[in-house]
Amino acid sequence: MNITVGNKLKQLRKAKNMSQEEVAGFLHISQSAYARMERGESTSWASHFTRICEVFEIAPQDLVKKESGFFTEENLTDREQLTEILTLSVYRRIIKQYELQIEDLKTIIRNLNKDKS
Repeated sequence: MNITVGNKLKQLRKAKNMSQEEVAGFLHISQSAYARMERGESTSWASHFTRICEVFEIAPQDLVKKESGFFTEENLTDREQLTEILTLSVYRRIIKQYELQIEDLKTIIRNLNKDKS
């Protein structure tokens, strides 16, 4: 199971164009601890299960089942699907940035309204 999850972690990370350091940062662990997960040498992925699913934007079952359908190695080598995955990843990051900016603007508006009162 560790090898299966490790291989999926590596595929998902590469599909998102992320480094091991970036993923490790999201999980609040060292890069070497994350690398051990990808190599299937560690079971610590289980304790970070929910966060891993959030980082890679996948359903929990997609991480642990033998074949995750869309993220098989054959599919990832297909240039069109890889391009689509990377494009979606970029769009999700842009949307996340706008969502954060919107929250900041809401806070500024609330503060301005308080100052008027």
